[in-house]
Amino acid sequence: MESEWGRRARAWDQFIETTQPDIGFMQASWWADFMTTLGWGHFGAVFKEDQTILGGARVLTRSFAPGKCFYYIPDGPVLPPDATDAAQLFQALLDFVDAKRVKERQQVSHLRLEPRWHALPDFARSFVQAKGWMEPRHTLYVDLRPPEAAILAQMKPKGRYNIGVARRHGVVVVDDLSTRGFEDFLAIYRDTGERQGLRCKPASYFEAMLDRLLPLGRATILFAEHQGVRLAAILMICFGNRATYFYGGSLAIHRQSMAPYLLHYEAMLRAKARGHSWYDFYGIAPDDQPDHPWAAISVFKRKFGGCHQAFVSALDLVYDPNGYEEYKREK
Repeated sequence: MESEWGRRARAWDQFIETTQPDIGFMQASWWADFMTTLGWGHFGAVFKEDQTILGGARVLTRSFAPGKCFYYIPDGPVLPPDATDAAQLFQALLDFVDAKRVKERQQVSHLRLEPRWHALPDFARSFVQAKGWMEPRHTLYVDLRPPEAAILAQMKPKGRYNIGVARRHGVVVVDDLSTRGFEDFLAIYRDTGERQGLRCKPASYFEAMLDRLLPLGRATILFAEHQGVRLAAILMICFGNRATYFYGGSLAIHRQSMAPYLLHYEAMLRAKARGHSWYDFYGIAPDDQPDHPWAAISVFKRKFGGCHQAFVSALDLVYDPNGYEEYKREK
């Protein structure tokens, strides 16, 4: 028999997945459940009218020092499309969160938002621009709704050419959710991170994520193989109208086979076959930051074309200035 929490979580997930195309998967209840395995807490705020959900947020909580924590809303909040209704619900959400804060056993330093807004609405002017972010504020969306030929046509010539090169080299794309697949993914991911000087997530992060997402059909791992050697890997998360390239990488060997190009293209076609409208590259470097750590990989991603999405900066509502300064030092 389904629990009350399960019923509410299912209703919330269905609401955001079917009616909120701009909301990301990090507002899903199953993502919050996954985050609890990493030491986060969470609570929900859902606003209804006549049993119809209007909006709300899944709020994560995290301790950063003894007796101190902060609140975090990734990919949200979820608001109605009408500006007046959105402003009213947003204020109701802030009031709900503030009441929760007053009852908190720990001192709450601030509320962090990382919404997928393209412009800052007037009702969020009380927030300050955060220095730093947890999730990327720039990405690329590739439109999967046109026919396959049109998806190829909107790519840059070099992107289309390299997909053809990979095919001529005999590169094939396979999915593998077995233990071997997990180990191969980690090896490729770590090799890429070490080569590019990027900090890698631990194996436990991916183990916990896949334990939660795989049974729900929300994640898959794809590989590009050349003569039996796995050269590139993708961990893709599917939610709503988007399939997101979340993590992955490629090896330095057999670069002439252009395996990563075919891998991403085949991932797009598989996402399209699942009914998704967009392929989200998850993060790119801004155009005006040539020294950004993601500059090189962003050049690769842009060869697939797509629409540049620039979201507002991370936003903080400070409750406790001293605690907020301590959070920034700990961060």
